[in-house]
Amino acid sequence: MTAGRLRPPVATARKGRGSASWVAGRYEQRSAIPEDDGWDGLQALQDEASAPDTVVTEEQARSIVSRNRSPDISFSQSVNPYRGCEHGCIYCFARPSHAYLDLSPGLDFETRLFAKTNAAERLRAEFARPSYVCSPIALGINTDGYQPIERRYRLTRALIEVMAEARHPFSIVTKSANVVRDLDLLAPMAADGLVTVHLSVTTLDPRLSARMEPRAAAPHARLRAMRALSEAGVPVGVLVAPVVPAITDHELEAILHAAREAGAGSAGYVLLRLPHELKTLWREWLMLHYPERAAHVMSLVQQLHGGRDYDSTFGHRMRGQGPFADLLHARFARAHRAHGFGRLPPLRCDLFTAPRPASPQGVLF
Repeated sequence: MTAGRLRPPVATARKGRGSASWVAGRYEQRSAIPEDDGWDGLQALQDEASAPDTVVTEEQARSIVSRNRSPDISFSQSVNPYRGCEHGCIYCFARPSHAYLDLSPGLDFETRLFAKTNAAERLRAEFARPSYVCSPIALGINTDGYQPIERRYRLTRALIEVMAEARHPFSIVTKSANVVRDLDLLAPMAADGLVTVHLSVTTLDPRLSARMEPRAAAPHARLRAMRALSEAGVPVGVLVAPVVPAITDHELEAILHAAREAGAGSAGYVLLRLPHELKTLWREWLMLHYPERAAHVMSLVQQLHGGRDYDSTFGHRMRGQGPFADLLHARFARAHRAHGFGRLPPLRCDLFTAPRPASPQGVLF
């Protein structure tokens, strides 16, 4: 969608989509307002937009490794083979990134996707640079590397193949059970301390999951994938994310129990975050699905963030502050101890072998 695209005026829940509308991105300079001219054009527009198709644009990335210096994030490098995410999680903190493309963080984020088809090629070139310093890579941390279009493009698979070749350590966070497709690569690397996986679980309620994260794997499928990874020897953890006050926070202990039973060795949690346009999208979703609870949910969210919808301050943005945040932390710590969670083993960097760079002269020695 480009700036000025005509948008239906009424936000309605859409089956299979998390967002209900094309919320304007913060950089858009033009917008179009639909008017009913009496020729049924407005109704036709509404009908056409009720079930928007997924459109994938193939692109060539100039670089593939992103660097991070945030003090409250454990990784310094990440790789994302896709922009946008068809999972459609309404709470996704990455939605505002679509505004940089002059696209809506709403429905465009989950229907206008971009596949970096040269991702594996660029990663191999990065590893071959003489100045490259090996440190663990977080794979698919911004948008899910195992979202549905991965079945077609297999870019995540190709990236893992490059890291297996170079013996490079990496971690995966996903909401998809499709991660088990790559067990043939993950299990041998795990045996050498080169990979860990975290499954993100927001709720155990399949009906709530279908509304909040409509094209992600069902909760029971994620737990089944967790068990398969654990049984194959891949260190696996659970990330309860996001914890949503008055919607999912009551499930915290149940999720930790279910994940531990499925073989998770570590656990963490992250609070709901509402940067930029996500504030509007989240309020819209609440009014469509929980109108009687919307005011209470937002009151608790604001209590966690110093009276605002979101506080981006390092150290507070993921955990919040205040009595509700303290209670949530105490509950998590108690359940964490009770179920015997620990830490996943550290990833090894000493096995890294830089791939031989391509040469027009071929291999001479």
